[in-house]
Amino acid sequence: MYATSYHRASSVEDAVRLHGHSEESKYVSGGMTLIATMKQRLASPSDLVDLRHIGSMKGISVDGRRVTIGAGTPHAEVAASQAIMAVCPALCHLASHIGDPHVRHMGTIGGSVANNDPAADYPSAVLALDATVVTDRRSIPADGFFAGLFETALAEDEIITAIAFDAPDKAGYAKFANPASRYAMTGVFVAKTGGTVRVAVTGAGSDGVFRHAGLEQALQGNWSPDAPGSVMVDPSGLMADMHADAQYRANLVKVMAKRAVMAAG
Repeated sequence: MYATSYHRASSVEDAVRLHGHSEESKYVSGGMTLIATMKQRLASPSDLVDLRHIGSMKGISVDGRRVTIGAGTPHAEVAASQAIMAVCPALCHLASHIGDPHVRHMGTIGGSVANNDPAADYPSAVLALDATVVTDRRSIPADGFFAGLFETALAEDEIITAIAFDAPDKAGYAKFANPASRYAMTGVFVAKTGGTVRVAVTGAGSDGVFRHAGLEQALQGNWSPDAPGSVMVDPSGLMADMHADAQYRANLVKVMAKRAVMAAG
């Protein structure tokens, strides 16, 4: 690792101030991706501003069906939340299958969403749930937040403070996990509210998480595990790597969509 200066922020305002000391500063919240890339010398920030000790960025609030999760809340806390389980068990299921226990206790929902790894689980939930990404300066709808591989609408010094959404009538998540990393080789999150269905796919797209219009249309007409089987999934926009080619991932999208609907009920 390269030499770097560590700063522990006590508040969001303090974090922004510390970040402004250098053009090569990075926020860290859990560090599940950033620290690993630093060890591989793929990233070399001059300063790390630690967000883990900011109390205002932690915690879960459920008011009726409105769910608000502080960006500094670890995956394990989301997985174990009885309040979320009562209105959106699919999100608890998703959080409980991220990485291993160490990752779930260190990694945070805000860090995962801000990093927007193409194989991460949370981006699919945020997109399918039509969530709002709340930052220290604005609220960003999910459809306008994700901008491509590891890219988002966030400004360089902007901090996610919370994720908020209205719990759907039904939701489900299923993924085909890499057996070593437990990242999603393909993951599908489905959410149904009234007559509206949103379907988000992670781990498969060559440009990161995306909504699938064909699956949404099919499930709006027939909310059934059988519906995805009739949908054409174009492999041309999907990833191909040592784990699976694009055609295989196209089939996985349909299979995981079917399983997600089954999980949703």
